[in-house]
Amino acid sequence: MALTKVDGVIEAVRYDAQGQLSLARLYKRMGPTFTDYVLLDRAQLVEMLQKNKRIYTGERLPRLSSSFRLGKQIFLTGPAGQEVLSTSRSQVPEHDQLSGVPLF
Repeated sequence: MALTKVDGVIEAVRYDAQGQLSLARLYKRMGPTFTDYVLLDRAQLVEMLQKNKRIYTGERLPRLSSSFRLGKQIFLTGPAGQEVLSTSRSQVPEHDQLSGVPLF
């Protein structure tokens, strides 16, 4: 199995009343390892994706520091200015939709 380049792993999210992501709990790659979780708002996450960072859903494996069980990759889809965060490239949902990611 080929190694996957991962720049961040989203563990949990929070949505606002309109269905847009308001906050994400994410582990960021820092060289050969990952940070403790950090909280990013939607604008910071969109900026990372616009810089071609590879963000996945997933969870950190207990007692294995920088090892994760990865889920789906997160994509920025839709026209400029109306981007939507999604785990699917083929369908553009009406609002942010990260399937399989728990809420916090």
